[in-house]
Amino acid sequence: MLVLFETPAGFALFKVHDEGKLKKSENLFEEFQSVETARKIVGLKDFAKFDDTADALAAATAVVEGKVPKNLKSFLKKAVLKKNANEKLAVSDLKLAGSIKEKLGIECVHDTSVMELMRGIRTQLTDLIGNDFSQSDMHAMTLGLSHSLSRYKLKFSPDKVDTMIVQAISLLDDLDKELNIYAMRVKEWYGWHFPELVKIVGDNLTYARIVKTMGDRSNAPTVDLSTVLEESIVSDVIEASKISMGTEISAEDLGHVVDLCDQVIDISEYRDQLFDYIKNRMRAIAPNLTVLVGELVGARLIAHAGSLMSLAKHPASTVQILGAEKALFRALKTKKSTPKYGLIYHASIVGQTAPKNKGKISRVLANQAVLAIRVDALGDKDTTQIGPDSLAKVQKRQQQLESEQGFGMAGKKASFKNTPQKYERQTNAAQTYNPAADSTLRQTPSKQEFVKADDDAMDVDGGSAKEEKKKDKKDKKDKKDKKDKKDKKRKQPEGEVEEKPSKKRKTDDDAEASEKKKDKKDKKDKKDKKDKKKDQ
Repeated sequence: MLVLFETPAGFALFKVHDEGKLKKSENLFEEFQSVETARKIVGLKDFAKFDDTADALAAATAVVEGKVPKNLKSFLKKAVLKKNANEKLAVSDLKLAGSIKEKLGIECVHDTSVMELMRGIRTQLTDLIGNDFSQSDMHAMTLGLSHSLSRYKLKFSPDKVDTMIVQAISLLDDLDKELNIYAMRVKEWYGWHFPELVKIVGDNLTYARIVKTMGDRSNAPTVDLSTVLEESIVSDVIEASKISMGTEISAEDLGHVVDLCDQVIDISEYRDQLFDYIKNRMRAIAPNLTVLVGELVGARLIAHAGSLMSLAKHPASTVQILGAEKALFRALKTKKSTPKYGLIYHASIVGQTAPKNKGKISRVLANQAVLAIRVDALGDKDTTQIGPDSLAKVQKRQQQLESEQGFGMAGKKASFKNTPQKYERQTNAAQTYNPAADSTLRQTPSKQEFVKADDDAMDVDGGSAKEEKKKDKKDKKDKKDKKDKKDKKRKQPEGEVEEKPSKKRKTDDDAEASEKKKDKKDKKDKKDKKDKKKDQ
């Protein structure tokens, strides 16, 4: 078995003397503790030295990408195919092994034992190669090649530099603000001379082109405006110019207005070019994110996060509300509901959703967008594009939410009892004239009516109140009679012999006792009634 080993100085080809050691890969590293034991396992077969740093950089770049460089191809043909055609070749990179087998037909090996063998060779590399390279020379070549490779990657992969996206989208927003300010100034300035033109033409760019082409409003019938406007609108402009209520304007003032119109036109054209540049760069840097949310929304997300890699580190919940930080912290401070979306709200699929389901779609879109961002940031050219599949999932969820508006979650049709009905005016039959309704004076009730109202109120309380008053009067009268009887008995002379109580006296005493019991019971009933009234 032969071993292909890449070094900063060139390609080395080693011969494995004892292949049985590879079967015990766990203890293989112990064999490379010294140079003597390492030479018993492998020995240098051939070595292809790089001509210069550029040659080394080209070879290293091709090997990193899994390709076979020209110098390696010629070296393998000379050292393997011509001399050792039946030998297997151990390679450290799986992609490179596939490319060598495809182009040269050499059977390549790549497994854990090969990786352990490469690790052992690296520890004793300078001694195994020979006396041509020292340890310091190899270290210097390694450092120089690593720096050259880093500069090469940075120089020849500008598509992955997202700093341009951040600056371009910021410039686009600034241009939109400036363009609106300039266009508003043109309309206000030229509106003193031709105020009717604003109602006819609403577009800022078209308005500026008309002012530049026409100049004074008196030139409208003679100037060809068909290059700027449609024929139907041209006739409206001409008619409005004839009956315009605007003031006259001097040539100097008109010249400044025309210069400002030139600025508006130039900024608009440059804005279109910048937008095309952003679209092309977004499709190169983040194609999956662009498919999901569009070029502008994707660029604003990257600019807000700082870079594509920083955006890839954010969770889906953060991406969903990215751009709504003020609203989020205000909601947390006031203990109100937090926002459901931020910059992602401007995505086209969110705009197509019903207002009730925008929050749900934003959450689903953020989940899929995070996956797309991580594929764009960490994937390579061979990575499968997941943008169209993710967009299909979001659209499917959108259709489910729209169907659930007419149907319940369990599949049953929702009830529409509260749906608004068509208003129908009810026409009543013609009524006779009522002269009493003409009086606007308030009628005051008489004294008799007040008394009658009081009696009715008392009647409403029920006959129970009257009965209670009669009962109270009777009880008071009975108590008074009993008290008088007792006083008469006390006033009798002391010498008189007390008569024996007769049967009639006994009955009177029994009656008094029963009356006392009755009084207690009546008092208790009155108290209960008063408590009930208070509770009511």
